[in-house]
Amino acid sequence: MSQAPSIIVFDVNETLLDLTTLEPVFERILGNPAIMRNWFAELVLYSQALTVSGLYAPFGELAGGVLRMVGETEGVAIADSDVDDLKRHIGSMPALPDVRPALEKLRDAGFRLVTLTNSPPAASSTPLERAGISGFFERSFSVDEARKFKPAPETYNMVAGALNVNVTDLCMVACHLWDTIGAQAAGCAAALVRRPGNAAMRVGGVPVPNIIADDMGQIVDQILARWGTSQTK
Repeated sequence: MSQAPSIIVFDVNETLLDLTTLEPVFERILGNPAIMRNWFAELVLYSQALTVSGLYAPFGELAGGVLRMVGETEGVAIADSDVDDLKRHIGSMPALPDVRPALEKLRDAGFRLVTLTNSPPAASSTPLERAGISGFFERSFSVDEARKFKPAPETYNMVAGALNVNVTDLCMVACHLWDTIGAQAAGCAAALVRRPGNAAMRVGGVPVPNIIADDMGQIVDQILARWGTSQTK
């Protein structure tokens, strides 16, 4: 890479916020908390299918629609109140334990911090605010502005354009390989945090993340070791 990134762009759902706190909703509605993983994978799949097809619907609406679809495959009727309950839980996921110390280290090292999420923007009391970590971030971006979901290149370019920087100034931190692939294809650096159920993949033609680690603390240590000195120049 020709230059060291100075802006760290964080994915939000599962990377910063604890997705497993949605499991009780799926246990209540469908009798199996593990179905949450299937629902989330389907949600990502159909968001990307819409983007490839040139279509768009807000992520929150898709979340409810996919819940109804999964319910149908499981033989369970999903009520409006069930969708509302899921949306409430999505909006109140706590930060994962390793997040705050990592953000503090990056901020103290001089990195600019922003987020980029598939979730729609919230006018007030955002999920990051409710999780107590919004103050670390200069900006919070939603793909809703681009009307395309990650990993479309337009989403990463949108962030660079809004911050008046080149995409090479950005490093995307995510626990989903599809997100790091998209970021690197757009010209960003990328760091993959291997949250449970997530891993790297090595296939010819698929970019390997610049940094791979098992928790956010290790991710930050590697960012600082590789690019930290450039922030003090």
